[in-house]
Amino acid sequence: MNPIQAIVSRRSVARLTAPAPADHELMLLVEKAATAPDHGLLRPWRLIVIRGEARRIVGSALAADTGDDRDAGKPLRAPLLVTIVFQPQAGRKVAEWEQLAATSAMVQNLSLLLHIRGWGSIWRTGPHLDKPAIREALGLAESERLLGWLYIGTPEPHQRVVRRPSMDVRTRVSSLDETLDQSLDQSGARS
Repeated sequence: MNPIQAIVSRRSVARLTAPAPADHELMLLVEKAATAPDHGLLRPWRLIVIRGEARRIVGSALAADTGDDRDAGKPLRAPLLVTIVFQPQAGRKVAEWEQLAATSAMVQNLSLLLHIRGWGSIWRTGPHLDKPAIREALGLAESERLLGWLYIGTPEPHQRVVRRPSMDVRTRVSSLDETLDQSLDQSGARS
């Protein structure tokens, strides 16, 4: 799969079953994903891998925080959860927003690499991310922020893949160069 095919065909996959990547494959993919743009090479993130019965610990914490027992089953929707923890580094020349962008770029790289290898994933978030029971179950430091979980596994074989509609990017691209603006208006692409 070439890079354009990977980017265009990757979708969040809600229904995931076993198997999931083994630890050695996951570590290889994280190593490659970590080459994402990262001003200052701060690596302002860490990942917590959750498999098997450990998913129930997260589920119990979710249910405790929300008061809804149905939430206990949410982490069981995939055989592997990769917890995305943002570790902003204060006092650096790199602004916190840039550190968050670097973390997001790494997660996007990981999603693309998983897709290329045939795995499915979905980045799940929600209002429960900063709740005490979840933070305690994951052992988060006060300075860390939970950005959600990358649920990973094998896509169910009969899931319908929804094509993303193309967009007219000319509505989002402008230039200080008049000739480029005229070219975009006429052809929709640079001439």
